[in-house]
Amino acid sequence: MVAVTSPHRHQVTVNEWHKMESIFQPEEHLQLINGEITTMSPIGFPHAGSLKYLNNFFAIKFAGKAIISVQDPLVLNKFSEPEPDLMLLKPEANFYKHRHPTVSDVLLLVEISDSSLYFDRQQKLKLYAQHAISDYWIVNLQNNSLEVYRQPKNASYELQQTLRADEEIQPLYFPEITLKIADIF
Repeated sequence: MVAVTSPHRHQVTVNEWHKMESIFQPEEHLQLINGEITTMSPIGFPHAGSLKYLNNFFAIKFAGKAIISVQDPLVLNKFSEPEPDLMLLKPEANFYKHRHPTVSDVLLLVEISDSSLYFDRQQKLKLYAQHAISDYWIVNLQNNSLEVYRQPKNASYELQQTLRADEEIQPLYFPEITLKIADIF
């Protein structure tokens, strides 16, 4: 008698992902999210330019206070290693040369969104909330606003606000630093 089995999906682990990465081309812009290899939207000029600008702006504002990480891996668990657009990380003497950052290292996580807005508001928001990222921002290029998500609970955030150009914000871990929303764009 032959055993009957049903096909099932295999969740890729972070370790398996690292072994497979070399078979993909860098321009494919892939990330591991919940055990699935996810194709991200190509990065357009507005997104790329905004990221370069924000990186330079944050380098001035947070000099000596945090390490700025741009599109680098973040290990959330065994099955998820997204590459957020920008993170402020806790200072570490070796600048994370021996490991990728984890949730406990993140002081602020920023996604820049134009074509990826729905994905960043749904999939990534849920993922980051489930892993207790306490300060998640979406730089919304579609309407030049900053979406701020704080107080993660389960798969969502209890505090959600949208800020416009004439408003200001203090990053959760840097209350002494006030940023004008207009300066983020």
